[in-house]
Amino acid sequence: MANLRSRGEIVLAVASSGVAALLMPGGRIAHSWFRIPIDIHDRSMCAIRRGTILGDLIRKASLIIWDEAPMTHKLCFEALDRTLRDIQSADEPANEYKPFGGKPILLGGDFRQVLPVIEKGTRADVVDASLVRSALWKHVEVLHLTTNMRLHNPSLSQQARGELAEFAKWVLDIGEGRAPMNKRQGEVERTWIEIPKELLLTPCGDKITAIIDAVYPDFELNYDCIPYLSQRAIVCPVNTVVDEINDNMLAKVPGDAKDYLSSDTISNTLEKPVDFDLLYPIEFLNSISINNFQEHRISLKIGSAVVLLRNINQSLGLCNETRLMVIRLSDYVFESKIMTGTNIGQLVCIPWIVLSGNSPKWPFTLQRRQFPIRLCYAMTINKCQGQTLGNVGVYLRNPVFTHGQLYVAVSRATSKQGLKLLIEDDDGKPCSTTRNIVYTEILSLL
Repeated sequence: MANLRSRGEIVLAVASSGVAALLMPGGRIAHSWFRIPIDIHDRSMCAIRRGTILGDLIRKASLIIWDEAPMTHKLCFEALDRTLRDIQSADEPANEYKPFGGKPILLGGDFRQVLPVIEKGTRADVVDASLVRSALWKHVEVLHLTTNMRLHNPSLSQQARGELAEFAKWVLDIGEGRAPMNKRQGEVERTWIEIPKELLLTPCGDKITAIIDAVYPDFELNYDCIPYLSQRAIVCPVNTVVDEINDNMLAKVPGDAKDYLSSDTISNTLEKPVDFDLLYPIEFLNSISINNFQEHRISLKIGSAVVLLRNINQSLGLCNETRLMVIRLSDYVFESKIMTGTNIGQLVCIPWIVLSGNSPKWPFTLQRRQFPIRLCYAMTINKCQGQTLGNVGVYLRNPVFTHGQLYVAVSRATSKQGLKLLIEDDDGKPCSTTRNIVYTEILSLL
C-alpha cells in the first residue's frame, strides 16, 4: 500500500469490520465504501454508477485491498464483481468478461475464524455462503503467510520464544482441526477436545466470580484505567451469559447507575389494522432483543466500559467494535474516551440514534432510539473477532456452536500466560473438555 501510494497511485483499503478498517491507513468499511446493499441477493449490484466521482475513483485505482474477507457473504463479492465489470467496461469493453472488471483485488483474512453469520442457518448454509463457494473463487490465487512475526521480537528470551511458538502451534491446530479430538456416544463427528490443565480454571464456588477475578484482578483499583481495561475481556458463545457477567462487573464500578430507556416504534408495515396497537403494545416492543442491537434498558456508570454496535464516525475512530470508557452522563448523550483503535484517549460524545431491526416472525420493522452500545467487560466470541488482547478469559457455560469459534476465542490472547478457560459440563461442574467445530470442507479448498 505504501509503495503504490508513494508512486502517486491509488489504493483503496477496505475491511469487513470497523476495527480492521482502522488498522489500515485510509481504511474504510467495505459496505460503506462500495455501497453494498444490506438486503443482498444473487443479482444485487452496488449503488455506484459510471461517471460518478466514486466510480471514477475506483476506475483509476491500481489496487483494492479487502481485509477480513472470509467473514463476508459471498454475495457481497459477487455484487462488487458485477459493479466493477460495468464500471471498467466503459473504457475497455473486454473488461466486462473479466473477474472484477480486471481490477486487482487483494483479499486478506483467516478461514479458520468465524464464517458469515446465517440466521438459523445449517452447516450447509454457512459453507455455501462462504467466499470459497463463489464462482469467483476459481480466479483466486491463494497466498499463505508462514512466518510468526512475534517470534522475531529481539527482546524475547529463548525460553519465552519456545513457549510462544508452542502456544501458536496449539492455536493453529485448534483452528485447522488437527488437535486430538474425540466423539461422544451417538455423535458421528469427532468434536470434543481436551484443554491443557495449565489453562483451566476449576473453581469450587461461583463460576462468574472466578472468571472475573482471573481476568480483572484488582478491578476496584483500576476500574477507570484505560490501559488496564483495553487489554482485558471475557468472551462467551452467547449473549445471555455475556449480559450476566457485564451486570456483575457494572455492580463493581463505584457510584450510582443511570438507566436509559429506549423509545420504540413500529414502521414499514404493509397494513395496520385497528387492533394493531393491542397486538403489539409498547411493553412488547420494549421486550424485543436482537443480536447486535441495543437493548431497551441500558444502565451506565461513570467509568464503565462499553463497545459501539454501529459505525458512527470513522474519521474519529467511532466504528462498530470500538471500545469506550464513560466519562460523563447526560440525558440524551454521554461523553467517553476511546480505548481502542487509532484515537486512544480522545474525548467523544455518543448520542441517541435510531436503528431499525426486523425478523421474519414480525409483520413490521422495529425502530429503536437508544445509545448504540453495550457493556463490554464480556463480549460474544463473534463480537471480539478482530480484537487482540493481553488477558482473555473464555467462559464456556455452553459449548461453541459453529466453525472457528473456539479458535477465535483462544487466539485473542497474545500469550499463553494471558489465556484462561472455564468450562462447565452438563451438570454445571468445571471440566477440561469442550467442543471444537471445524468445517474441514472449507479449509480443504485452500
